Amino acid sequence: MIEITEHTRNVLLEVAKKKKVYIEGNFLKILKAPPGDKEFEEYLKLCKEKDTATRRKRMDVAKEVQQQNKDLEAAAKKNASLMDDLKVALEEAEDSKAEAEKLRDDAMQDLELLQQKTQFELVGTIVRIALAVIVGVGVLTTAMYGIAIVSGHDTQIIGSTWSNMFGILLTNAFSIVGTIMGVKYATEK
Repeated sequence: MIEITEHTRNVLLEVAKKKKVYIEGNFLKILKAPPGDKEFEEYLKLCKEKDTATRRKRMDVAKEVQQQNKDLEAAAKKNASLMDDLKVALEEAEDSKAEAEKLRDDAMQDLELLQQKTQFELVGTIVRIALAVIVGVGVLTTAMYGIAIVSGHDTQIIGSTWSNMFGILLTNAFSIVGTIMGVKYATEK
């Protein structure tokens, strides 16, 4: 133990009274009040109480900081886990998007092929019907002209009509086929 001199004692008591600064730490364990000095004994007792309170506050702060660090570590782990989950979900979403785009492209190609097929079938149907009408009218007109010739009627008017009819039928046939080919060519681009 260290005994305090009169001068040191007075300085310590004066600093405590005026500036409210007290001795703290392990140094208090080795200080000894001069024999019979009740005032300095009270001062040392007060210093020990303040030191104990300060240490307790520091310990509480340290425990609080440790708990906060544990909470932060747990939050960081949870955040990392969430980030991993988010990355996986993002990759899955991108894969789903790519798959949906591929399906859309395939559907568009199928639709385009179906439209082309339908247009081709429609064009074929129109051409067949137009040719059937043209052939039918041509055969009918030729049959009527043949009957008129065989029956001995005057065929001058029927002959010119037959000739005009075939000219009109051929013109219409080429017009229909040309229009269909033009529409088909225009829709391909």
